[in-house]
Amino acid sequence: MNEPAVTLRRADAETLAVVETLLEENELPSADVRSNPKRFYVGYDGDDRIGVGGVERYGTAGLLRSVVVERSARGGGYGTALCAALESAARDEGVETLYLLTTTAAGFFASQGYAEIERTEPPTAVRETAQFGELCPATATCMRKRL
Repeated sequence: MNEPAVTLRRADAETLAVVETLLEENELPSADVRSNPKRFYVGYDGDDRIGVGGVERYGTAGLLRSVVVERSARGGGYGTALCAALESAARDEGVETLYLLTTTAAGFFASQGYAEIERTEPPTAVRETAQFGELCPATATCMRKRL
């Protein structure tokens, strides 16, 4: 099966509510979406919205966060395509290593080349984010991928 094409557009005033709603519906943190909306992207296949995700950049390190595919688009390879598009956007911004926290998708991210690491291993700037400090539980799996 060919991987679908996903185009990213930065979240804006029109799509912020969509980002928040999709995150909330999937029990992902949404409390800080409006504080820095430019870190979030909406993924499209043509004109069809297929999901959202975020990248926070801290020098050459980045935090991949809140990757979710619309329920109606699941099972068609969009998770992989969305993840690849977000990684490409991060690379274009100068990110060399992405980190993430997950409570439910460690298997998916492992299949995308992420390796489980100790939560203390990411750089200080990443560990001091809201994701690490307050939004994700201490039981979340921490993972890393060098781009």
